[in-house]
Amino acid sequence: MSKIDQKYFNQLKQNLHSFQEKRIEIIQASNNALHHAKRIIFALHRDEFKEAEEKLVLVEKMLGEMRKKYKTDLHVFDEGAFKAATEEYVEARLFYNFLKTGKIGKITQVEVNGEVFLAGLCDVPGELYRYAIKCATNHDLKKTKECNEMAQEILGALIEFNLTSYLRNKFDQAKQAIHKLEIVVYELSLRR
Repeated sequence: MSKIDQKYFNQLKQNLHSFQEKRIEIIQASNNALHHAKRIIFALHRDEFKEAEEKLVLVEKMLGEMRKKYKTDLHVFDEGAFKAATEEYVEARLFYNFLKTGKIGKITQVEVNGEVFLAGLCDVPGELYRYAIKCATNHDLKKTKECNEMAQEILGALIEFNLTSYLRNKFDQAKQAIHKLEIVVYELSLRR
């Protein structure tokens, strides 16, 4: 007779196998959502708002379906691929909101935790810098300055947090993008 509780070990094995299957599913679905979120940003840089809006709806649906499907297995949302997809979506949604309304704020379309929101927000100044370069090339000083002003506001908001680790790295990247954006605005002002 075995001294190991085989029933318990079988249950552990079954649970682990079940988690691995869910993990593979969430990674695949997340990678798909990440791809579409990147396409949103790409479309926005080309001022293709219709395509961006369609992709936003698609990614929101994908993230919502994952949340619904795995609502009893919350640990799958700690998976790096899911966080990356959600972070990219946050970046895309905030960038879209800025271009459409001039404002950014809480995302209500999908559930986003605070850390992922902040990570996505840290990436927005990089997109604002890229968009400002396009605007400067087209001699649109007004929009270039709007990008800089929003980037400065984002920095002002982020500086209030005591960011560490991954978020601190993202914050430092945001500061670098903002510095580059300041140079663009300065050089544009010299040419007027």
